[in-house]
Amino acid sequence: MNMLPFSTPNSSLVLSFLDLRKAIGVIGLALPFVLALGKIILEGGGLQSSISSYYYTIMRDVFVGSLVAIGVFMTSYRGYERIDAVAGKLAAAFAIGAALFPTFPPTQANATQTLIAVLHGIFAALLFLSLAFFSLALFRKTNPSKTPTPQKRKRNFVYTVCGIGIVICVVFAVFLNLLPKDSFIFRLNPIFWLEAFAIVFFGISWFVKGEAILKDEV
Repeated sequence: MNMLPFSTPNSSLVLSFLDLRKAIGVIGLALPFVLALGKIILEGGGLQSSISSYYYTIMRDVFVGSLVAIGVFMTSYRGYERIDAVAGKLAAAFAIGAALFPTFPPTQANATQTLIAVLHGIFAALLFLSLAFFSLALFRKTNPSKTPTPQKRKRNFVYTVCGIGIVICVVFAVFLNLLPKDSFIFRLNPIFWLEAFAIVFFGISWFVKGEAILKDEV
């Protein structure tokens, strides 16, 4: 009697990787909403100026824990080539770095806090760019010996949109940081929204990579 495909060790390993990718996607999709709503419900007040600013709220553990979880998951990421594993480890380092080095505090920062905040900004920017690289380059790969399925072409379109979306959010965030801090636009918390959209794009990309949707028909 033939065994079902999912009963083989290799199939179990594939399922584990798919579940891992879906887990990363779920964290990305949920994080901005959990941070914002959790802070409003438990602590009151409105939105913070950025996702990173939730480090200084009651949602600190959720913020740090989510980034560390993403980092741990990324260290386990495997793809078709060595560059996939290297990219995963770099993204893991950037995620954990952004978690351990907080952004500027709500009060006046001293020299040490300023240095830490600058490091946070560097880690965060590199993390977003590495996530865009996953979407635009790694996820869109197709086995040269195979013709992309209709579902694969749809997934590639989603990856492309998500990757470009992340890059656009990063570019706009950098531009906004060059504006005077008393500019009227900051009343709308633009950095928060740009970071939130970038994280959601990241979550969608990994959710699709985990074949939660747009899965190839068996």
